[in-house]
Amino acid sequence: MSRASSATHRLLAVGNNAVLLAVLVALVALFGLTAEHFFSTLTLRTVANQVPALLTVSVGMTLVLVAAGIDLSVGSVLSLAAAVLGVLVADGGVPVVLAALIAMTTGLACGLVNGWIVTRWRVPAFIVTLGMLEVARGGAYLVTDSQTRYLGPVVAGLARPTVFGGISTSFLLAVAFVAVGEIVLRRTVYGRHLTALGANEEAARLSGIDVRRVRLTVFAVAGLLAGIAGLFQTAYLESSDPNAGIGIELQAIAAVVIGGTSLMGGRGSVVGTFFGVLIIAILQTGLAQLGASEPSKRVITGLVIVLAVVADVAPRRLDRSRAD
Repeated sequence: MSRASSATHRLLAVGNNAVLLAVLVALVALFGLTAEHFFSTLTLRTVANQVPALLTVSVGMTLVLVAAGIDLSVGSVLSLAAAVLGVLVADGGVPVVLAALIAMTTGLACGLVNGWIVTRWRVPAFIVTLGMLEVARGGAYLVTDSQTRYLGPVVAGLARPTVFGGISTSFLLAVAFVAVGEIVLRRTVYGRHLTALGANEEAARLSGIDVRRVRLTVFAVAGLLAGIAGLFQTAYLESSDPNAGIGIELQAIAAVVIGGTSLMGGRGSVVGTFFGVLIIAILQTGLAQLGASEPSKRVITGLVIVLAVVADVAPRRLDRSRAD
């Protein structure tokens, strides 16, 4: 990628993030005026402490989508990592720190399997990760015997409020992952390789990029982050539930697309994803406080996602029409 092209991408990302911030502020203002108890530190703190798992998974999803891939397995991998943690602590008496490391390794292993099959056998990532979705979810049920493990405060450290107004440690760590992800994507050779791979795989290969290594490692990172998200979810709930994370992969994709990352690859922003996660969380919380039913919330959230996808695709279609 040329310096001019890189500078253009950065300017577009800054503009996109400014728009997302404006949308987020507008949503907070709207629900603050229409919902009686929305505009309070308690509500905003609650929202912040509910999103670490989704935010962490979404960072990995952003990197995968930038490389023109997709990972549908992250919710199930989250659940499997949480199940491993719960069983090791509750049934095996394993120290929490060691159990957490094993749980994260489980997520990493799932990501490596995804990446290896995609790169070695050239199977579409959609199919591979859809299979892993079932394998990991089934593994979570088998490991736990389909029973929730209630762990109590022994694993609640990550979810405990910090000195920053009651914000949890897990939220601060998730924000740190956002910062690291953005730096990797914008400021490192690996990030440029991800973008080049997503923009044009053949051109990336001809330029000397080891596309197999890049693709393998990005799925591994997504799996590791899903495993860490499993720790956050377990800490928040103080239990290990084999049903945890169902549908979170769709929420992550929605947040990433709302944040301006292209489904076609080659363009994305981890900071934009951060705003996308907050927009979804604020939207769902505000609608709940207004008394909207669960089906209504899903319809409205779905419409927002569709609009975000249209906003991503429409400029390209217009450019092609003008070129023709």
